[in-house]
Amino acid sequence: MLTIGVDVGGTSVRAGVVDGEGLVLDTERAGTPKGEAALEDTITAAVSRLLDRHDATAVGLAVAGFVNSDRRRVRFAPHLAWRDAPVADRISHRLGLPVVLEHDANAAALAEYRFGAARGAHVAVLVAIGTGIGGALLVDGQVFRGAHGVAPELGHLRVVPDGRPCPCGKNGCWERYCSGTALSTTAIELLAKYPGTSSLLAAQVAEDVNAVTGRRVAGAARDGDALAQRAFGELARWLGEGLALVADVYDPEVVVIGGGVSESAPLFLDDAREHYAAIVTGAGHRPLARIRTAQLGDDAGIVGVATMARDLAARTVRNGRGH
Repeated sequence: MLTIGVDVGGTSVRAGVVDGEGLVLDTERAGTPKGEAALEDTITAAVSRLLDRHDATAVGLAVAGFVNSDRRRVRFAPHLAWRDAPVADRISHRLGLPVVLEHDANAAALAEYRFGAARGAHVAVLVAIGTGIGGALLVDGQVFRGAHGVAPELGHLRVVPDGRPCPCGKNGCWERYCSGTALSTTAIELLAKYPGTSSLLAAQVAEDVNAVTGRRVAGAARDGDALAQRAFGELARWLGEGLALVADVYDPEVVVIGGGVSESAPLFLDDAREHYAAIVTGAGHRPLARIRTAQLGDDAGIVGVATMARDLAARTVRNGRGH
């Protein structure tokens, strides 16, 4: 049974045909438009092109935003046009197929549980580190969504009272210190603290402060830039701090580190593991979570939500036969 997963992000819409083994067989991509109707047109067109080439039975949408408990409506998505919108029903009506919605981090976590780094774990947490931090919790393979479908917002745990301002409205959120955005902010702060530093990053910021992006900090660190490596040291420390909080609350068997920043894991993950192990409550007297990098990369959201769509299609078939 083939299904289609769609990763609806703030900059692009990526759709893929996925088989029962979690393999992405074919893809379509388009830019994310700003308007609500245009966004749904873009999704429908991308899926329709795939349906012209493949006999898929259901569609899943992985959304960077809040999805209600029955996974039919998008409550709020900060970088998308939807506000309390019945997206699943509207897309289903246009395509003539069952459609399910899911938060993108939940979808990625399910993919890693079924096919990747969290396979078989009793309690698994996904920490997706990109522009911000997305989080997900699985218990025996079931997504925990909270009472209203919006849990867990790990990126907005406050780790520094009165710290860096966050777009969510609070100050000191975890993702302001541990993300691609945080990496560039830390690098700029270090450059200001140590003026006259001879480094590739110093040369870049002298020309344009906006040139210091997380991706460029990562490249400079791999090239041996001491200041960039120090910025990664700060990211590692804050990742360890946040993981200790996560472990205190959820006591997971495995934590999967995903998102774009995870591609630079050799620069920070060992240090983060050591810091987490040293400060977690009961350090030295309790089992520690295995901390692993995601195996499915950018396809995790597509694979996870396509898997949910496959489950939905199977239930639809069973219910149809029951009638």
